[in-house]
Amino acid sequence: MDKKDRIILNALQENSSLSLNELAEKANLSPSPCWKRIRRMEQEGIIRKRVTLVDQNKVDLPLSVFVQVKTCNHNDHWLQHFSSTVSLFDEVMELYRMGGEWDYMLRVVVSDIHAYDRFYKKLVKSIPDLCNVSSNFAMEQIKYTTALPL
Repeated sequence: MDKKDRIILNALQENSSLSLNELAEKANLSPSPCWKRIRRMEQEGIIRKRVTLVDQNKVDLPLSVFVQVKTCNHNDHWLQHFSSTVSLFDEVMELYRMGGEWDYMLRVVVSDIHAYDRFYKKLVKSIPDLCNVSSNFAMEQIKYTTALPL
């Protein structure tokens, strides 16, 4: 990946609806070489997909909950069941396997505390061998970005 690729990626991270001509101009390329670079980065998985970011507050999903999970079971079957089951929950925006005190961390987005309670009950019913589940509620989002620092 060279400087022109990074320029293209930074521009797409900021606004994925830019036209090919606008991207090419930003990278000081003609449209055809710019398109070839974008296609290559898509094929290599550098560009995973292009999406529209939605303001969670404006769609009545203002509550972000960071859920830490500790398991009593660390075998491969349990890990696969946990990952595949939790990944299917629409409320789960992010899921990480952690090092340290907690085994997993989830970012859950819901409309209110009652919706979180429904999610929590669904989680603990669906997943056996949870030793501990701790929830932390975000009071205010101070910074949010999806753009990687290239």
